[in-house]
Amino acid sequence: MIRLDAPVLVTGAGVSGAGCARMLCDLGAGVTVADDDETARLRVAEATGCRTTDVATALDRIADYRMVVTSPGWRPDTPILRRAVDTGVEVIGDVELAWRLDRAGYFGEPRTWIVITGTNGKTTTTAMCAAMMSRGPETAAAVGNIGVAVGDALTAEPRIDVLVAELSSFQLHWAPTLTPDAGALLNLAEDHIDWHGSFDAYAGAKLRALRGRYAVIGVDDAEVVARTSGQVDAATETVGFTLGTPARGQLGVVDGHLVDNAFGDDLVLAPADGISPAGPAGILDALAAAALARSQGVGPSAIREALATYEVSGHRGQVVHSHAGIDYIDNSKATNPHAADAALTGHDSVIWIAGGQLKGADVDDLVARHAPRLKAALLLGADRDVLARAVRDHAPHAVIHSTDSTDPEEAMTRLVTLAVDIAEEGDVVLLAPAAASLDMYRGMGHRGDCFARVARELTE
Repeated sequence: MIRLDAPVLVTGAGVSGAGCARMLCDLGAGVTVADDDETARLRVAEATGCRTTDVATALDRIADYRMVVTSPGWRPDTPILRRAVDTGVEVIGDVELAWRLDRAGYFGEPRTWIVITGTNGKTTTTAMCAAMMSRGPETAAAVGNIGVAVGDALTAEPRIDVLVAELSSFQLHWAPTLTPDAGALLNLAEDHIDWHGSFDAYAGAKLRALRGRYAVIGVDDAEVVARTSGQVDAATETVGFTLGTPARGQLGVVDGHLVDNAFGDDLVLAPADGISPAGPAGILDALAAAALARSQGVGPSAIREALATYEVSGHRGQVVHSHAGIDYIDNSKATNPHAADAALTGHDSVIWIAGGQLKGADVDDLVARHAPRLKAALLLGADRDVLARAVRDHAPHAVIHSTDSTDPEEAMTRLVTLAVDIAEEGDVVLLAPAAASLDMYRGMGHRGDCFARVARELTE
């Protein structure tokens, strides 16, 4: 239920907040945007015509509002959001706002919503699923954290009938009534604990993706299986996906092919060896995407065609350079240990470039699991010493080198230079940082670009 005849406060004048303010103002709601950045407030006011204020003033007047729409990055313990909850003012996020407006028919017939979440693999799965859905009778698009913002998708021309949404734990936390037609939880590992306060809270937010008619879950992930056991509504049909032979109600791999044993009877969908990105992680993403698409009636030929033409986006495991029998692989998107685990899997001898902001994540299990394949660990960033300690403890045979340079170009050049010296034919030089990038780089893309450029310059 959403009422547009009562005052609404939007916290945050960034991209998300401005989008929510514009959408609400266009529908005639009384909107105030709160932000301490005066320039951002002015920009929103000029673009939307809505009122703006600073956060302290909004906090003092919180009882004047019926609802708060917050930007997803604002933590639940932010004083103004705590005050709103304590005062009985409902707090929702941008995705929940879009969901309620869509359900209420403000933008025509309600759309089909497919939600994808997990610690890793969300972007690839979302893009794959959108490609599959686009081969059906309705217009589909990847939205949310990739593609167009969810709110903007509701007003897009031509109309988008199927929203394939990559959603973060932040967005799901602020989406208390979101009930997608199908949702997927790919995997679970510790991440964003500083934001949520605990792993239980993080996992609980992720589970909100599974409240629709179909819940697609990664049954090879022990944490997902444990967290979903008894937690999915009885009215929701659970569909598993696995790298193994699929049981009834699952999709899996048989004789090198993706097979559907949930919506079909061992129905062959596509060959596994042509999937990009190659390797177990890419196959799992394809299985999850296929399960979601099959839940919406997409046929095998459409799934096969989508996977045959899909190309992985940047910084997600591409070989960016090869020289003297050595591959240089950019997986800068591996911003936590769980993603780095997937990136390291499948390689026999690795010169591993890692480091950055671990955000409190544990790396001992990661290093112990992959110790036999680690030839060297070349480390940078704020938490390089934590990684170095784990490598010393669990992979004492590996060469360890850390750089204390805080200059992004210099640090990467030092490490790749060492990698070139250490690597031999058949080795892989892998950037899979297991950590966030913002301690040194503008983002994970900047970090990956630096790696690729230096690798080419040093070996050409």
